[in-house]
Amino acid sequence: MVADNTIPGWAAGIAVMSAYTSSISYIATPGKSFDDNWHPLIFALCMLPVSWVVTRYIIPWYRQTKTISVYGFLEERLGYWARLYAAFSFVLYMIGRMAVILYLASLLLGSFLDWNIEYIILLIGITTIIYTLLGGMEAVIWTDVMQSIIMIIGIIYCAVFLSQEVLFGDSPAIAKAINQQKFSLGSTDFSFDNRTIWVMIIYGITENLRNLIADQNYVQKYAAVSTEAAAKKSVWLATILYTFLTIIFLYIGTALWSFYTANIANLPDTITKGDQVFPYFIATQLPVGLKGLLIAAIIAAAMSTIDSALNCSATVLHLDFYKRLIKSDLTNSEEMKFLRWSTVIWGVLGTGFALLMISAKSALDVWWQISGIFGGGILGLFLLAFFNIKLTKTQGILVIIISILVISWGTFARDLSPEWQWLACELDAIIIGALGTFWLVVSAMLLGLFNKKIRSQ
Repeated sequence: MVADNTIPGWAAGIAVMSAYTSSISYIATPGKSFDDNWHPLIFALCMLPVSWVVTRYIIPWYRQTKTISVYGFLEERLGYWARLYAAFSFVLYMIGRMAVILYLASLLLGSFLDWNIEYIILLIGITTIIYTLLGGMEAVIWTDVMQSIIMIIGIIYCAVFLSQEVLFGDSPAIAKAINQQKFSLGSTDFSFDNRTIWVMIIYGITENLRNLIADQNYVQKYAAVSTEAAAKKSVWLATILYTFLTIIFLYIGTALWSFYTANIANLPDTITKGDQVFPYFIATQLPVGLKGLLIAAIIAAAMSTIDSALNCSATVLHLDFYKRLIKSDLTNSEEMKFLRWSTVIWGVLGTGFALLMISAKSALDVWWQISGIFGGGILGLFLLAFFNIKLTKTQGILVIIISILVISWGTFARDLSPEWQWLACELDAIIIGALGTFWLVVSAMLLGLFNKKIRSQ
């Protein structure tokens, strides 16, 4: 689970970065800057203040309490109801995350390889299960290091290749992107119903807090190092690398816009959105060797995300459910047996759901909506734990229900008929999780004040 605390800080930092950067980043981030501007950079920049908070306050606490499962902290402060909800939401989210990453990576590779997508899904899924099963967190981190090196080299090579096409000449193609404000970070209007700078700041702060404080996928990696200083180093290294890669991905999207807008090459009519442009460019413009490197980088990005999901899901199942509820006095061999079996089972489930997505592609959007509903309250629970707000079990369940209802409203109450338009949510969809967190904390604080008043009487 924590590799005997022998992982160097720099390796853990690369592994944290690789958990942030999946194969989706190869498609979605360049696609965003191709279609729009550089507003995703704000998310990466928000890691800087969040990393300061995490290294200043959170990591010392986790190291002092020797935290392996981050959800055990919720039980200590709030009760088992909080640990159960957060851990259950997390493992369900991880199944969906594995399936999404595996499906999209295989779909992308299927455009380069003359293989059935089912075979690609099975090949990547089974390979990742095997090495995660054999090596645990140690295998996860060291393969993440190697895979991240391939990923970084591939993306830098692609940026350099594009730069040769759009930065030079009497009238460089990139000039048109500058004139069209493609490097803008977004509107400064104080509005929350579209993708303004303020919306991105809210989203960046809340999501990065959830990742680095309340997500087992990240916490378990910097729990695998030997010292507090190494844990802090890993977070800062991950922050710097992720910000650097985000800039490269966004630059590639803008350079692609310049490349095709300047008629250096033409896009076919089948390309209708930015997400499709980078895969098309790789398939049609890159030389064979570089194309192969990019394919390897996409596989690496996918596997480095899936192996982390497998290992941390097995850890949560073991510590938060099996050992906590069924059998607490396990021998080391019994613990290893359970961890390995749960790694296999969760890997099979993730691979199976990826296969199901082939025939039910609409399930992709539905899954992200459901994961938002059940995962939106996790950060709120951790904030309550750190603020040491005391609630009864009934009150705790109530604030979770309030959070779920708010997120459900923000997710589903859109494009309503005229008679129900007064109920519609006009807020940008990406801040609905933050809205759910806000109302969970507010309602919990009000109940906490009520409890204090009752006790003082």
